[in-house]
Amino acid sequence: MKHIKFYQAFIGLFTLITLSFTESGFASKFGLDGYEIYLNNKLILKQYVNQPLNLRVLQLTKANESDELRIKYNHCQTKGPGTGRSLTLQDEKGNTLKKWDFADASDFAMVIPVKDLLQLEKKNNNHELSLHYTSRERPNGEMLAMLK
Repeated sequence: MKHIKFYQAFIGLFTLITLSFTESGFASKFGLDGYEIYLNNKLILKQYVNQPLNLRVLQLTKANESDELRIKYNHCQTKGPGTGRSLTLQDEKGNTLKKWDFADASDFAMVIPVKDLLQLEKKNNNHELSLHYTSRERPNGEMLAMLK
């Protein structure tokens, strides 16, 4: 009788552990900064800052000059948008080609005209370009994506 109860308890514990590992694989990334990039209103990239850089590639080949890129950066500490936010487009040497500053607001979205990005890509077609985010909460910045 005791053997059966021990066996049932062991199976229950094993099931509980298995379910917790399974659920944690699908849970959101608590404690990590994350961001989403939209082309107009269509989500084209969603990342957490710990994911590999090779996944962070923006392809604007299908974008029109009238389109807008919307970036929503969520800080884990404030659970909202940062303050003193800016986006910069940089070349592979870290030279800033263009900087966009954004007001402190409760709205996450930072909007960049795709026209600006396409023009800068055309002018610097022999350089690798990347989009970077900085704020008071993240003064060292974060590379969001490479442009291809």
